[in-house]
Amino acid sequence: MIRYPTRSDMLRIAATKSATEQASLRKSAESRSPSGATFLSHSSKDQDLLPAAITLLENHGATVYVDKKDPALPPYTSRATAAGLKNRIQQSRKFVLLASQNSKDSRWVPWELGLADGYKGMGRVAILPTVEDQSEKSWAQWEYLGLYDRIVWGDHQQYSEKIWMVLDEEDNTATELRAWLRA
Repeated sequence: MIRYPTRSDMLRIAATKSATEQASLRKSAESRSPSGATFLSHSSKDQDLLPAAITLLENHGATVYVDKKDPALPPYTSRATAAGLKNRIQQSRKFVLLASQNSKDSRWVPWELGLADGYKGMGRVAILPTVEDQSEKSWAQWEYLGLYDRIVWGDHQQYSEKIWMVLDEEDNTATELRAWLRA
């Protein structure tokens, strides 16, 4: 069985780290170079989920970049901000969207996802959907979100225990998350 992570699941992952460790994770992801990293896009309303997403990806071999407080980006939205984000997405190796119901209200999330698709192709882009509960998944199929592979937890025929994997729901195939991040 395949499961999308719930908000509670993600908060439990974050809780494995102290508040100081969570702050350090965010600061590291915000201050490193995007070159060769996994660009983690998210809604600003999902700040509480960032430590879990960073932990999950880094535990599987990723170096995560988050653009939140990038000192090289201008403090206010402008053409320079857009150009900077384009450059950072282009420099990154993979692109993961931490998606929740908040994503649809973000002005940047759809734009960043579209850029990543254009620069990386669909094989290097994945959605990390975070649902409130397992019965509530329909939002993850909204327009552009339904096009991309998803990071999920569950059974995979090649593994004896449950794993994190990148699922292509259309083809019903999956790649272990660590292998996807390395490819």
